Amino acid sequence: MKFFVQTAAAVLSLAGAFSAEAADKVRFGTNWLAQAEHGGFYQALADGTYARHGLAVEIVPGGPQANNRLLLPTGRIEFAMGGNMLQAFAAVEQNVPTIVVAAMFQKDPQVFMSHPGQGRDTFKSLVGAPIYLGKDLVAATFPWLRMEYGFRDADLRPYNFNSGPFLANKQSVQQGYATAEPFAIEKQAGFKPNVFLLADHGFDTYSTTIETRLDLVQKRPDLVQRFVNASIIGWYTYLNGDNAKANALIKRDNPDMSDEQIAFSIAKMKEYGIVDSGDSKKSGIGAMTDERQKSFFDKMVKSGVVKASIDYRRAYTLQFVNKSVGMDGAK
Repeated sequence: MKFFVQTAAAVLSLAGAFSAEAADKVRFGTNWLAQAEHGGFYQALADGTYARHGLAVEIVPGGPQANNRLLLPTGRIEFAMGGNMLQAFAAVEQNVPTIVVAAMFQKDPQVFMSHPGQGRDTFKSLVGAPIYLGKDLVAATFPWLRMEYGFRDADLRPYNFNSGPFLANKQSVQQGYATAEPFAIEKQAGFKPNVFLLADHGFDTYSTTIETRLDLVQKRPDLVQRFVNASIIGWYTYLNGDNAKANALIKRDNPDMSDEQIAFSIAKMKEYGIVDSGDSKKSGIGAMTDERQKSFFDKMVKSGVVKASIDYRRAYTLQFVNKSVGMDGAK
């Protein structure tokens, strides 16, 4: 099975194009510690895809003591990983000169978890349960849940990334990511929680976006296109091909990451269609559409999360995506 997306002729052409000049140095800041959810970027670095696109890429991991988004507008890095489109809408409101150029995740991996067999086995049955949420989710996602499904402020409980309270109360609900917390619950408590992906219940933001500065889009569109294309190819190969070298780089940057956790995360990304589903099936990984962006923006305006006066169309561009890059290998 072939997972390299370019023909041999195209690869040779690229190699020839960039052999006469030094590769462009690019720094890409992630939004957290290295993990499988960043795998496509590490894959493109590990297998030489970035190099074949004339790029010398340095991945700058995020983490609890880092905020790579702040480094982007100041020119310290060329690209940054965004969490979802709410950050990009906020950048427009604050006149920060950044823009989303690709969305590597078609679905936001946020989930709610509940205990099985306790009467909380459907999404609607979660309403009225004590629910452990972090501050960011309370501010950005809960208003929509309240409007759309009737979740109640009175049921909110603080979540400090400790699952102890959730495990102790079998009627409770806890936030998480499809690729992480369910695995931790299984290991810690010995049972599989019910998992509800918010994206499958209407929270239709894009996630794990690639952001860059407006000046790079205007002055170096070729650089932006090469980084986007190579990252897309990296994701196809990471999910479908030999990802051993990428995983080795992930564990180098995050020694606490285990092979078991990586395998779980990859399996869940495939199971839920986090990376490759919806529009990416016809337009390639990284796909975005105006219709989808408007749908999410309208929901966030209606729920009071963002202001209707924001020109959300300034938050993203379709210039670099929807080109079917990499789909030759998506077999």
